[in-house]
Amino acid sequence: MRAVVITEYGDVDVLKIQEVPDPDPGPDQVLVEVTSSAMNRADLMQRQGQYPAPGPKPAYEVPGLEYSGRIAAVGSQVMDWAVGDAVMGIVAGGAMAELVVTHERMLQPVPSNLDVADAAAIPEVFMTAHDALVTQGMLGSGARALVHAGASGVGTASIQIVKALGGEIAVTCSAGKASACRDLGADVVIDYAEHDFVDVIAEWTDGSGVDVVLDVIGGEYLAKNLRCVKVQGRIVQVGAMGGPVASLPLGALLPKRASLIGTVLRSRPIEQKIDANQRFLKELFPRFTDGTLKPVIDSRYRLEEIADAHTYMATNANVGKILIDL
Repeated sequence: MRAVVITEYGDVDVLKIQEVPDPDPGPDQVLVEVTSSAMNRADLMQRQGQYPAPGPKPAYEVPGLEYSGRIAAVGSQVMDWAVGDAVMGIVAGGAMAELVVTHERMLQPVPSNLDVADAAAIPEVFMTAHDALVTQGMLGSGARALVHAGASGVGTASIQIVKALGGEIAVTCSAGKASACRDLGADVVIDYAEHDFVDVIAEWTDGSGVDVVLDVIGGEYLAKNLRCVKVQGRIVQVGAMGGPVASLPLGALLPKRASLIGTVLRSRPIEQKIDANQRFLKELFPRFTDGTLKPVIDSRYRLEEIADAHTYMATNANVGKILIDL
């Protein structure tokens, strides 16, 4: 099969399209013929040697955390899926390839109202946002959330999830992406270059703060997030684009009795990933079939254009997902 292979760590020129051995599904696994994959910030970090896939280093390091396609083969113990089924899902790596293997309980059906090629824009960002906001952050109806990088894949998913759950959401973004966030339903859109989001959140909540903060930035945002969260609120950290080191003012944390939660999906044990996937299917998947939730697609690239896709993502110009069509 053809796959994107990281031949060494560095700039985009280390990404090569190569022929690599086809994967074989185990008894409880399926083999998926990939129609599309999707870019994530993790792909850029992995290319640079900063975010390796869990487990032993493979003979061929193929990036890619999500996919959509059709089942090409099933393991001997698989009962609920058949060859030809349209599916999507997340993996720890390897999705930037013509074939990918995954556990049967990690599969998601492609919503009947979506094209298979568009479905690759769903799994990673909607599962991450759902897990962070609902499972970890305990967001419920009527609650308020602050989400940073509102026009990112996780951000655009978060806006839709919060509104679908009957909550309210404020997001930070650049000026050029503000209208896209409003169109998706964001209640408050904060241009981080023009306004201090701490002041805006204080005004929006009459000083009480938000229930949940979902942050992919880190760095100096941590102390500011603490000022934005309400008493017994939750800050869920899912990335550190702004820097891996942060100063935490304990004097502000303690009286708020707030929780700081760090979380990732990629490195969790398979049992925990399956639990997150099954909860996503139960609580969120029906909202795709009825049209309440939808993937937000910024642009598409062919597999052979993977270096261009990495270069484009590094500019932070995208609103929503960047898809890779195989």
